[in-house]
Amino acid sequence: MPSKHNKPESPREFITRLSLAFKDDFLLTRALTHRSYLNENKSALEDNERLEFLGDAILDFMVAEWTYHKFPEKPEGALTRLRAALVHTEQLANFARLINMGPALRLGRGEIRAGGRDRSALLCDAFEALVGALYLHAGIEATKEFVYPLVENVVEDILINHFDEDPKSGFQEWAQAQGFPSPSYVTVSESGPDHAKVFEMEARIDGKVFGRGFGSSKQNAEKEAAKQAIQKLGLLD
Repeated sequence: MPSKHNKPESPREFITRLSLAFKDDFLLTRALTHRSYLNENKSALEDNERLEFLGDAILDFMVAEWTYHKFPEKPEGALTRLRAALVHTEQLANFARLINMGPALRLGRGEIRAGGRDRSALLCDAFEALVGALYLHAGIEATKEFVYPLVENVVEDILINHFDEDPKSGFQEWAQAQGFPSPSYVTVSESGPDHAKVFEMEARIDGKVFGRGFGSSKQNAEKEAAKQAIQKLGLLD
C-alpha cells in the first residue's frame, strides 16, 4: 500500500490505483472534495457532504445485511452493536487509510496544514462520500464488491477485542450493579479550530473520576472515557 505521505494524487490516479468502476471523474471528484477546497476554489461546483449523507445510509444498510448473513446465530442486539462498530467514525477512517485516500483528497490549504489528510473525521466523511458516489455510478453490487472485503478484513479483530461492545453501556451496567448512581460525562477541555475540534471528557460517578478520553466529538470522547474506566476496573482486556 502506498504511504499516506505520498504527493497529492489526482482523482483519476486514485481510481486507477484502486480499479474502481468509475468511467468518468465527476462523481468521484465531488466525493474527494472537502468544503475547505470549495471555499478557496470558486471553479469547484460542489463538496462531498451530500454524497456523505447518501454513503452513510448505504453503509448502514450494507453492513447490516452483511452481518445478518455472516452471523446467523447472533441476536438482534449483538448485530446492532457489531454494525455500529463497523461503521464507527474511526473504523471508516481506517478503511480510508487502508486504501490511502488522504493524498487524493481535495482540501483547502489551511486544512492541509492542519493535517486534514489524516484526520479521522474528515477521512470518515470522505469514505462515506466515496461509497455514495460508487453506488450512484455503478450500483449496489459494485459497491458491495468494494465494501465487503474491507469489512471481512476487520470483523474478527473487532470481535476478539470487544470493539463491538459499547463502553458507556458497560460502565453504566457496572455502576448499577454496584448500587451507584449513573455515570456522568463532564467536558474538561475543548481545543482546536472549528473544523478540527478536540474534546476532553471525564467519566465520573458521584464526582469521582473513573476515566478520561479525547475525541473529535463529545460522543467519541465520552466513549473513550468510559472505555478507560472499564479497563481500569478490569472489565475489558
